[in-house]
Amino acid sequence: MEITMSITIVLPFTAQQVFEKTLRDLINSPLVQKIFVVHNGGYTATHAKCESVTANSLTAGAMINQITQRLDTDFLLLLNQAQEITLGQAALERFVAVAEQTGAGLTYADFYEVKAGARSEHPLGEYQLGSIRDNFDFGALLLFSTAAMRAALQKFGACPDVQWAGWYDLRLKVAIAHPVFHIQEFLYTKTESDIRQSGEKQFDYVDPRQQAVQKEMESVATQHLKNIGAYLPPSFKPLPPAPTTFPVEASVIIPVRNRVKTIAEAVQSVLRQQTGFPFNIIVADNHSTDGTTEMLAQLARQDKRVQHLVPARQDLGIGGCWNEALLSPACGKYAVQLDSDDLYADEHTLQKVVDEFKRGDYAMVIGSYKLVNFALQEIPPGVIDHREWTPENGRNNALRINGLGAPRAFRTDLVRQFLLPNVSYGEDYAIALRLSREYQIGRIYEPIYLCRRWEGNTDAALPIEKINRHDLYKDHLRTIEIMARQRLHREGK
Repeated sequence: MEITMSITIVLPFTAQQVFEKTLRDLINSPLVQKIFVVHNGGYTATHAKCESVTANSLTAGAMINQITQRLDTDFLLLLNQAQEITLGQAALERFVAVAEQTGAGLTYADFYEVKAGARSEHPLGEYQLGSIRDNFDFGALLLFSTAAMRAALQKFGACPDVQWAGWYDLRLKVAIAHPVFHIQEFLYTKTESDIRQSGEKQFDYVDPRQQAVQKEMESVATQHLKNIGAYLPPSFKPLPPAPTTFPVEASVIIPVRNRVKTIAEAVQSVLRQQTGFPFNIIVADNHSTDGTTEMLAQLARQDKRVQHLVPARQDLGIGGCWNEALLSPACGKYAVQLDSDDLYADEHTLQKVVDEFKRGDYAMVIGSYKLVNFALQEIPPGVIDHREWTPENGRNNALRINGLGAPRAFRTDLVRQFLLPNVSYGEDYAIALRLSREYQIGRIYEPIYLCRRWEGNTDAALPIEKINRHDLYKDHLRTIEIMARQRLHREGK
């Protein structure tokens, strides 16, 4: 294969043995002209292709600006993880060939990963307009076109003075005017050091220790939305008057299928609520087969506030069960969420949610929760309060993050206009995005909900294919929402 293109590599330094192995693999490629080794003072270049770049962070905006100015090759390859990387046969040649043929500004590829000594395939998801979350999985190798980088930075400005969000800023800018191409081939092998299961990783971004990181990411994402004409200023549509013909003030909605171990506790946590208004519970029982149905029937006989709803349809996901409950004549003015294996934190949760609705002009109220194990003991990272949400910018930042909090509550007459998509993942995120496009969302920052993590959770240990499907769907929802917001701007609404 004739070599006509050239690559500069950005490689983070680590004192571990894997660094030298990865470095040798990269140096041996004739495509590689230069390797910028990024370190904080503990590295001395030992090869002619290597240049030292001192920086406190691999993701700092100043470092990226510095490297961009020093680029004299056609492409820049970022290794974004200090882990052992082994290139596949002609991997860099394939990267460059595809990038050249497609005109991609950013190219990434599937890979093999080694965990606990076992090798497996790690396919990645497809990038789209809505893939603006900062944790999009590109793998460990990202190939940027130098021309695309420079054009993007010239049009949208240099990387801001950030510590963690530099590469995030760069790839968002590049993706506006240039394709982001996914090579569905396993071009390298990564030895994975983070071997936690999916259920353990999903709360990393809301760890309270990450708040400074999150604020940087939010700033970059907000500017991106402005760049693409999808930013919404903090002006909201007033709520229409609510109908007065609801049977109760609030209904707690619990979709359930086969949760005989937890459903009774969930229902009892609602029945213990102390409120100044009437409420009920609508349990949408999606044809359970493990004794859940019988248990719910007994609970409904014991307390008339328990509405045991068994849908006639057999094709419902969680969102579809929610819709059955929302459209039920028994549904109250406010519809409040409770998952079938979770609990309200105390007997005042429901009152606090309704009080928050009455404090503002809110179409939706979202609470905060505490992560606990099955025995209700707190587990890391503890309280998830989503304090990254602000009244001024929450609906823009919502497009960057993967969740908004719990419990989620809606003004029933409004959510009946749109309903939830009939899926079992992301249905709540979809309706939150839709409502936030027009209306204000209220927040409760104290923990009023217990989210139980145990082996029975549907997301406790997902295979990579299902993780990708989930991520792809939420990116799809973001794409819809971004396009809708861009249309509002175009039509001057």
